[in-house]
Amino acid sequence: MLNDPRTHGLWAKTAPAAPPTTPLTGDRTAEIVIIGGGYTGLSAALHLAKAGRSVILLEAKDIGFGGAGRNVGLINAGMWVMPDNLPGELGETHGERLLNLLGNGPQTVMALIEQHGIECELTRSGTLHCAVGDDGLKEIEERARQWQKRGAPVELLDAAEAERRIGTRAYRGALLDRRAGTLQPLAYARGLANAAIKAGALLHTGSPVIGWQARGERHIVSTGTGSVTANWVIVATDAYTTGPFETVRREQVYLPYFNLATTPLSDNLRRSILPEREGCWDTKEILSSFRMDARGRLVFGSVGALRGTGTAIHKGWARRALAKLFPQLGEVDFEAEWYGQIGMTDNALPRFHKFADRVIGFSGYNGRGISPGTVFGKVLAAHVLGELPEADLPLPLTEPTEPLMRPIKEAYYELGAQIAHLAGDRF
Repeated sequence: MLNDPRTHGLWAKTAPAAPPTTPLTGDRTAEIVIIGGGYTGLSAALHLAKAGRSVILLEAKDIGFGGAGRNVGLINAGMWVMPDNLPGELGETHGERLLNLLGNGPQTVMALIEQHGIECELTRSGTLHCAVGDDGLKEIEERARQWQKRGAPVELLDAAEAERRIGTRAYRGALLDRRAGTLQPLAYARGLANAAIKAGALLHTGSPVIGWQARGERHIVSTGTGSVTANWVIVATDAYTTGPFETVRREQVYLPYFNLATTPLSDNLRRSILPEREGCWDTKEILSSFRMDARGRLVFGSVGALRGTGTAIHKGWARRALAKLFPQLGEVDFEAEWYGQIGMTDNALPRFHKFADRVIGFSGYNGRGISPGTVFGKVLAAHVLGELPEADLPLPLTEPTEPLMRPIKEAYYELGAQIAHLAGDRF
């Protein structure tokens, strides 16, 4: 994408082609203008267009350019925060609403994929949260207890069952979440775009928003080559935000994350490593994630950016880590490499903002974009349609606030990941 193989790596190589789009030109009108062509914006566009509303979506680069086209592809339920802690963070009402909404989020994603025939390598085999050491085991035991008391279909696996499902003896156990699954993230974004266009939405790429102003009861959103006048503005740009709503980006701390993809593994290796194709991540502070794609490539990632000295450090660490996890792999060849940024909020929870009357958006997905992005897009559409009052939204209204020492924290995360990976890591 944009002639840079390190932005989207394997996903750009294997995703179906994006729908044909053009930059916005001239002055247009619509009922709703959406800024951002990731999961939230595309989901909102699809649901609004299906309801018969006129929608124009503006994307600065390409469909799925941000986190939607770079993530590892885990369709997770919930957020990083323990379920019992959400009511304490958000209040009882919003905490329970968010738990229910995001707990069922993977089901919403999978239903959309089925309904619109989106080809995105969907698997329904669940995800595995892998316990590193005694502390990791305690963490997943507590997470399992909290989800199970809410009736969620999660199962705590012992070390032997974790080894059978994953193909390594590295973990003390794992938490299997049967609600979850995996997909090809860029293919999913492009599939949502196709579905939105078929429903009647107009999508313009290469159209960065550079201005916004209110004029009476309407809003004018402008790019360098045109403008859209609309009744509603949905801001769906999250960690890659620039332009008039850059406060969304500034309230988050960038956490760099990279992925490497091996060449397709042999049939024998595929029978011993993730034979049921669950998506995995571990309990370490500098976490790792891994999964298998449809052609048997092992996708392996961790915190860090593939630039400068980080490129050699992280790739060298990945080879050593894979050798420890899966000795049966032998020497591995990486077919693709890419990295991006995860936007982290202070409390690791998303935010709902109202920038002006009828100018709204959710943001701050903290590395959990597929399910929350899709669900929140649907929620925003329901709110615009008058079906969901503000008082019934899953998050309270908050003002964007910039965390203290944000640039220093970002530099620390990038350098800290290099130091940790240079020093080695244990499983």
